[in-house]
Amino acid sequence: MNVSAVCRAIGITRQNYYARHQQRQRCQVDTDLVEQLVLAERRLQPRLGTRKLLWLLRGKLAEAGVRLGRDRLFEALRSKGLLVVRRRAWQPRTTQSRHALPVFTNLIKGLVVERPNQVWVSDLTYVRTTEGFLYVSLITDRMSRKIVGYHPADTLCAIGSVRALEMALAELPPGAKPIHHSDRGSQYCCHEYAGKLQARGLSISMTETDHCAENALAERVNGILKGEYALDQEYQTKREARRAIPQAVHLYNHRRPHTALRYRFPHEVHTAQPLDGPLSEGSGRPPTGSQEHDTRRALEVGSPSRVGSIPVGDRPDPSERGPRPK
Repeated sequence: MNVSAVCRAIGITRQNYYARHQQRQRCQVDTDLVEQLVLAERRLQPRLGTRKLLWLLRGKLAEAGVRLGRDRLFEALRSKGLLVVRRRAWQPRTTQSRHALPVFTNLIKGLVVERPNQVWVSDLTYVRTTEGFLYVSLITDRMSRKIVGYHPADTLCAIGSVRALEMALAELPPGAKPIHHSDRGSQYCCHEYAGKLQARGLSISMTETDHCAENALAERVNGILKGEYALDQEYQTKREARRAIPQAVHLYNHRRPHTALRYRFPHEVHTAQPLDGPLSEGSGRPPTGSQEHDTRRALEVGSPSRVGSIPVGDRPDPSERGPRPK
């Protein structure tokens, strides 16, 4: 049966038939292009969610003349099996708050944060290896979301937190004195840690009652590093994990757009002029400045599975919620 007979049978013109045929071909070409762009980005960020992928790829899609919205991208990734799924795992306890060390009051409750280096938030998380756990101390700027200090240690002793603090203080601009906020873990209450903060003139703030809620951003950063950059995997050796941690931090700081930052990168916001107006979650305003990734700092990993092959869920099922991970 030729094309004319098919058109007569279904009641359409030859022009309409060919137009639909070309549209189907174009949709397939668009889907193939999207797949290649997504796979290229996920070699760097294997667990990045679909909404952030759409924002990162919008320039290349526009150059190719591809008009793609969020729902269509979800469908394209679903058809290719590229939607991310949730993972849950047991985690060790990293906060040791039963001690006789001095504690401090919460100084940032209700505080409006307007600039980088106004408030730092700190927390500990863990990385699992076959040789035992590494405990990663993290210090994050509350306004820019940039991780300004980190250090992996073999134990929960204060030395790891002190090393992360020293990293953050080394990059602190002259005259800047952020409030340092943390939970009441012994690592942050110990005399060595508190002494370094006070020696630099930094105020000390700590959670008081609802420790997770009062340190929510630090908890969130832990979850992003583990959920999107594979620090929840079990590494074969501690040496391998120690290589993965700075790579994850670099990608988080330089390549991950944040909705709360109007889809800008933490490092860009931390080092640039302040944004106009207060930041709000999901504001969605287009970013300013370069959004290009520094390819000189691309990850050197042999396989994407080493930095995570099962991303955190795009649409998590509320019924599957478990205990908040550290």
